[in-house]
Amino acid sequence: MSLAVLCSRALAGMAAPPVTVEVHLANGLPAFTIVGLPEAEVKEAKDRVRAALQNARFEFPARRITVNLAPAELPKESGRFDLAIALGILAASGQIPSDQLDDYEYAGELSLSGQLRPIRGALAMTCAMQHSSGPDSRQRAFILPAANADEAALVEQATILPAGSLLDVCAHFSARDDKARLQRYRARPDSQRPVYPDFSDIKGQSQARRAMEVAAAGGHSILLVGPPGAGKSMLATRFAGILPPMSEAQALESAAVQSLAGHFDIARWKQRPFRAPHHTASAVALVGGGGTPRPGEISLAHHGVLFLDEIAEYPRSVLDVLRQPMESGHIVISRAARQAEFPARFQLVAAMNPCPCGFYADPSGRCRCTPELVKRYQQRLSGPLLDRIDMQLQVAALTPTELGAPGQGESSDTIAARVAGAAERQWQRQGMLNSQLSGSAVDRYCEPGTDGAQLLLQAMVRLQWSARAYHRVLRLARTIADLAGAPAIQAAHVAEAIQYRRAIHTG
Repeated sequence: MSLAVLCSRALAGMAAPPVTVEVHLANGLPAFTIVGLPEAEVKEAKDRVRAALQNARFEFPARRITVNLAPAELPKESGRFDLAIALGILAASGQIPSDQLDDYEYAGELSLSGQLRPIRGALAMTCAMQHSSGPDSRQRAFILPAANADEAALVEQATILPAGSLLDVCAHFSARDDKARLQRYRARPDSQRPVYPDFSDIKGQSQARRAMEVAAAGGHSILLVGPPGAGKSMLATRFAGILPPMSEAQALESAAVQSLAGHFDIARWKQRPFRAPHHTASAVALVGGGGTPRPGEISLAHHGVLFLDEIAEYPRSVLDVLRQPMESGHIVISRAARQAEFPARFQLVAAMNPCPCGFYADPSGRCRCTPELVKRYQQRLSGPLLDRIDMQLQVAALTPTELGAPGQGESSDTIAARVAGAAERQWQRQGMLNSQLSGSAVDRYCEPGTDGAQLLLQAMVRLQWSARAYHRVLRLARTIADLAGAPAIQAAHVAEAIQYRRAIHTG
C-alpha cells in the first residue's frame, strides 16, 4: 500500500481553514473515490485529474485510489484541490519524489491538458496560510496557478511559487538544478494613483458638493433627493475620488473580498471599490448568501462606495437587509449547513426622485402627483432605514444659467486634500472615523458645547428625532469641525449638521 499526504485549504467566508489531502493506493479492482464531504465540483476532479495525468504523459495507476479531504465535517467546494490530488497520486505511485511535499501548500484547478486554471480566494488562502498557528505552524511555500500570483504575492512575507501546468510542478520536485525549479514571485502592484471621474465636471450644486465632502471626511452615508437631471448620479460616481487614500491593510482586505468573488485585478490595487447594483437586485445579491455563501454587493464595496440609484424602486424588503450591516460593518450569512462572515464596511450613497414623476415641488408645476401618492412613494424607504442614513439632502434642478456656465468647480484633488486632512485628525484623535463612533466615544469626542447642545435639543424636539438620529447629527457636527480644523464643536457646526439631516418630504 502507498500513501501521500499534502496540504491545501478550503474557503469558509473570509477564512481559509487547512485541508489535508490524503491519497491512498491499494490493490483491488480499479476505482477512484473522493471522501471528506466533497461537493459536485470536487467529485468531478476524478475526471479532470485522470485526463490531466494521461495528457501529461504520466501513468494513471490501475489500482484502487482513495482520496480523503480532512477534516471530514468541513464542506469542500470548487476545483482548488485538483493539483493536490494529482500530485498525491503521482507521489503515492512513485512517479515523483515525495520527500519535499510537506514543504508546500497547493491549490489549483486542472484542465484536461494539465494546465493550471485560476481559482477564487487565492489571497484569502495566502493570508490564512501566513497567519496560521497550531502544533504544525511552520511556514510553507504556496504553489498555485500563475494567474493567481499577483494577488497572492500581495502578502509580502509569503513565498509564492506560481506554475503554469502540472508538468511545471512535477519538474520542480524532480529537478536537480535550481533553474528548473519554480521561482518565487514578487508582487508588482501599479504605483500610479487610481483614476476617478473628477468633481470639476459638476456644474452648480454647491450645497450638494459640500455635503459630499462632509460625507467623505467622516465616512457618513448620504441620500440625495431631487428631480431627474439634477446631477445626483454624477455626484455619486465622483464620490470615490475624494475619499482618503486606502491604507495597505484596507487595500489588502478589499482585495481579499474581490478575490473571493473572482473579481481581483492588480490594476485596481488601492482603488476604492464602487458598486452600483440595479434596483432589481435581490436581497441575497445585496448582502451575500447562497448554498455556499458568497460575498454580496455590500462586501464587494468594502472600504468603498455602494451606490443605490433610484433607491425607492428597490423592494422594501431588500433595502431593509442593509440595516444591520450599516451599523456593524460586517454581515453573517447563516445557512442550515454552514455559516460565513464577510466584512461590509461600505459607504452608502443613495439617490431617488421625490415622487413617481420626479418633479414634486418643481416651480414649473409639472408634477401632477397627489400628496398621498408622493407620501406612499417616499415611504418605500422604511423609517428604520432612513434613521440609519446620516445625511438626507435635497438636490435642486440646475437653472439654465448654471447649466450653460463653464465648469468652475473645485477638482477632486483639491477636495480630497481637505478630506484627507480631516480624516487624519480623526484617526489621530480616536483611532477611527467619526461615523464609527458609538456609545461613550460619542460623549467623549462629540461634546457640542452649551450653545450647540441647546440648538441640537430644539431640533430634536421639533423634528422628532430618535436617539440614533441625535447621535448621528453629533458625529456629523464633529466631522464638520474637523474639516474646519476646529478643536471643539461650535454652534455653527451643529447648525450645518442639522441642515444635512432634513427628512424627505412626506406630503
